[in-house]
Amino acid sequence: MTDRILGRDLAVSPLGLGCMGFSHGYGAATDEQEAIRLIRQAYDMGYTFFDTAEVYGTPQDPHHNEKLVGKALADVRDKVVISTKFGLGFDLESDQVPYPLIPDARPETIRRSVEGSLQRLGTDHIDLYFQHRIDPAVEPEEVAGVMADLIKEGKITHWGISEANEEYLRRANSVCPVTAVQNRYSMMARQYEALFPVLEELGIGFVAFSPMANGFLTGKYGKGQHFDSANDYRASMPQFTDEAVSQNQALLKLLQDLAEAKGAAPAQISLAWMLGKKPWIVPIPGSRKPERMQENFGAASISLTPEEIRSIDEALDKVGMSAVFGGSAIKKQ
Repeated sequence: MTDRILGRDLAVSPLGLGCMGFSHGYGAATDEQEAIRLIRQAYDMGYTFFDTAEVYGTPQDPHHNEKLVGKALADVRDKVVISTKFGLGFDLESDQVPYPLIPDARPETIRRSVEGSLQRLGTDHIDLYFQHRIDPAVEPEEVAGVMADLIKEGKITHWGISEANEEYLRRANSVCPVTAVQNRYSMMARQYEALFPVLEELGIGFVAFSPMANGFLTGKYGKGQHFDSANDYRASMPQFTDEAVSQNQALLKLLQDLAEAKGAAPAQISLAWMLGKKPWIVPIPGSRKPERMQENFGAASISLTPEEIRSIDEALDKVGMSAVFGGSAIKKQ
């Protein structure tokens, strides 16, 4: 499949693999050897872009996910793009699940983080280093200056910002060119489409996380679904309630009808829709099932015309849908 280009020159597979779920947020962590096998299997399927973060961990190992990714891809390191993230911690004292987030993008924190990530990933450089959330206490120019230094030192080759807004992005990009933003985006969460003209202007790519609304748009979840509230974020996500399942029936039918017309799965349609929007959009769905990983990757082979995409957008504008999870609360330091 044809690679996509993020920013000026970062070539990646048309879909990446979001690796968080192997360790964090979606129930009990996958057995380590099985997780390593599955991540490596994704590479064999054609994935060359793998996303992790220093905070995707387990209660026993807060940096578990980076270690998995590093081990799984060690023998193909020069053939893949690994993105990881800095600048975020969890308020583990809170009784909220998901835990509130604590941003910290101070230069000294970034320096500690990059060294830790390099060690855990078993690599001498990070291909795409994302600021995980904006820290209101640190100016974007200061963060970008550290990124410029890390690029000069060869510790990272590209950088990006997750959940970026236009002002922060422009200011950071003026100091050190940004390769990509990584923002929440799906048929149920389209607010960042307003940022697309800015990305086009600046030549910045868009990495879409939660591209299927945390799995809801697969159509696999119905009423009576139970998630473990202790370790599965979906237990508190509004789109998975019984009421929401009823509210979203028209949306799910729209997806199912489109899928039948294309001989595809609903999940593939939701991914093909965003792939068809812009050539610099790369979704990173996460899955722990090889058949789902294969199905997701197959979305890149489904072609939707500009007219079909406009028609889907118009339908999405009109169809009723429930609230959707918009991210964990941000807590000040």
